[in-house]
Amino acid sequence: MFNCVFRGFMKNIHLISFAFASSLLSASGAIAFSKSTESIEAYNYVEVTVQVDKPDMRNPFLDASLSGSFARADGSDRRKVDGFCDSANGSIFRIRFMPASAGNYVYSVVYRQGTVETTQTGAFKVTAAQRRGPIRVDPKYPWHFIWEGNGEHYFFNGTTAFWLMGWREERIITNSIDRLANLKINRIRVLLSGAANILWGEPVMTGQNFTLSLRPWLAEAPNNFEQPKIDFTRFNLPYWQKWERMLRYARDRDIIISAVLEISTHKAQPAAGSEEEHRYIRYAVARLAAFSNITWDLGDDLDTFRDEKWTHETGTLLVGWDPYKHLASSHPTHREPQDRASDWFGFTSIQDWSRPQHSLMLEEREIQKKTGRIIPQANEEYGYEDHYPHWAPKPDADSAQTLRRTAWEIAMAGAYGTAGESARRGVNIWPDTGGGWINGRGDDTMVMLKGYAHMVDFFTSFEWWKTEPHDELVNNGAYCLAKPGEIYAVYLPKEGTVMVKLEPGTYEASWFSAFTGERIPISSPIAGPDWTSPKTPGWLDWALLIKKQDR
Repeated sequence: MFNCVFRGFMKNIHLISFAFASSLLSASGAIAFSKSTESIEAYNYVEVTVQVDKPDMRNPFLDASLSGSFARADGSDRRKVDGFCDSANGSIFRIRFMPASAGNYVYSVVYRQGTVETTQTGAFKVTAAQRRGPIRVDPKYPWHFIWEGNGEHYFFNGTTAFWLMGWREERIITNSIDRLANLKINRIRVLLSGAANILWGEPVMTGQNFTLSLRPWLAEAPNNFEQPKIDFTRFNLPYWQKWERMLRYARDRDIIISAVLEISTHKAQPAAGSEEEHRYIRYAVARLAAFSNITWDLGDDLDTFRDEKWTHETGTLLVGWDPYKHLASSHPTHREPQDRASDWFGFTSIQDWSRPQHSLMLEEREIQKKTGRIIPQANEEYGYEDHYPHWAPKPDADSAQTLRRTAWEIAMAGAYGTAGESARRGVNIWPDTGGGWINGRGDDTMVMLKGYAHMVDFFTSFEWWKTEPHDELVNNGAYCLAKPGEIYAVYLPKEGTVMVKLEPGTYEASWFSAFTGERIPISSPIAGPDWTSPKTPGWLDWALLIKKQDR
C-alpha cells in the first residue's frame, strides 16, 4: 500500500517540479540538482547541490533559500533540514543530511526564489559502518557521555585553541589537530567568530601567516579591529569552507569540535536577538550540523555580552534548528547563570579558576541535582599553563604539573575539564613554534598534555562511568570514585598510604603513576573491610585501582 501511495506522490512531485522549473527558467535560467552519492555510511552525510544558471539575485543569502525533508523509505524518522547558499552570486546552494542508521532513504528538497520554487525528490542508501557519530548524554549514566554510533563511553579530555582558524596555512591546522590527537585530546574549543586586539601577556603577534580576526561575514576591512565594516547579510564563503575542511579532518580522528559562536573580546557582532544574529546561527547550523563531531557553545565569557533571557531563548532556537540536536552549552565568566534545567542545555561549561577544584566540582554536581535533571559537569576554563592573570589563585599556580593535578581533582569528582596549553613558545615571536591555547600549535617542549594523556589511560582502563564519588571510603586526603563491591578508583595527591573501606570480597589492586603512567601491580589479593595500602611506590601523586576478582 505504502509503495503505491509513494509512487503516486513522487509522480505528482515530479509534475509540480517540472512546472516550477519552467517558471524559474525565465527568471534565473535553468535549475539543476545533483546528489553527491547513491550510497553513504551512517554518520557521514549526503549532499544535494542546486546549480542556478544565470542567477539574478541582488543578495542570494536573502533572496533565495533551499530546504528539504529527509526520511527513511517507509516514512519514519523524518527530519526537516535547511540548506545554504555556497556562492557569492547565488549560483550554488547545498543541503546536507546525516543519517544515523543503515537503510533506504528518500528526500524532497525545495529551492525558492521569491514566489517561484522548484522541487526535486530522490533516494539513497545508507550502509552500516564503524563511525562513532555524535556524542550524547548517556541515558543510563547521565553524568557521562557516550558515542551515539557505537555506544562506547566518551572520556571528555578537552583543550582550548580559540584562534585555530586564524592560521592561513591549513597544514598548520591539520598538523595541530594531529599533534593534539596523539596526546589523546578528543575535544577542541574553536571560535567560529571572534577578534581580539589584546594578547593577555602572551608572546603572540599577527602576521601574514596568522590573524586574530575571524570573520564569518564579508568585511571591507576584516583586520581593522574597531571598524571592520562588516556586511552581516553576506557570508565569507572561503572561511566557512575552510571551517568545514577542519571539521572533516577532526571528524576522521574522532575529535569533537566545540563551535564557539562568539567571544567577548570585540564588539563587531550582530545585535543581540537581531535578524542578523539569527541568520548567522541558522546558517552555521545549516552548514555544519551534518558533521557528526560538533557541539555548540553560544559564546565565550557569554555573560559579559549577553543576558540570561537571551541565552535561554537563543539556545532553544539553536537546538530547534539543529535536525540532529547536537549537544549545546554556554560559557559564562561566572559559574552561574547556567540554564541547567532547560532541554536545550546539554552539559555545563563553567569557568572557575579557584583551588581546590575537587570540592568545587562536587558542589557543581549537587547544584545540578537540585534541578531534577542530571547532565555532565565540565569546567572548561580553570587555568592556562604558564598564564598568570591577576585573578589567578596565586603566582605560578598554573604550571604544567599544577594543572595536571587539578585535572585529576576534577575527574575524581565524576566531572570533566578542558585544559589550556602554554602559549609561551610564541607566534611570530621567537622561537615561533607555539601558540597553545590561543591557536592550537605546539612543539615537543610543551609537556602538559602528556600528563593528561596518562589520566585518560587510567580512567579508560575501567568502567569509570559506573562509579560515583565516595571520598568517605578513604582517608589521608585521598579521593575515591567507586561502585562499592566492584570498583574503587583512588587518587592520592601526595605520596603515602591510604585506607580504603571495601565491601566483603576479594580484590586485585594496582598502582598507577599519575606523573609517568607507570602501572605496578600489587601482587597479593586484598580484602576488606578496612584495607591499608602499602606506601606509594614513588614520589608525587599516584592512583590506585581496586577491582573485585573474577571467580
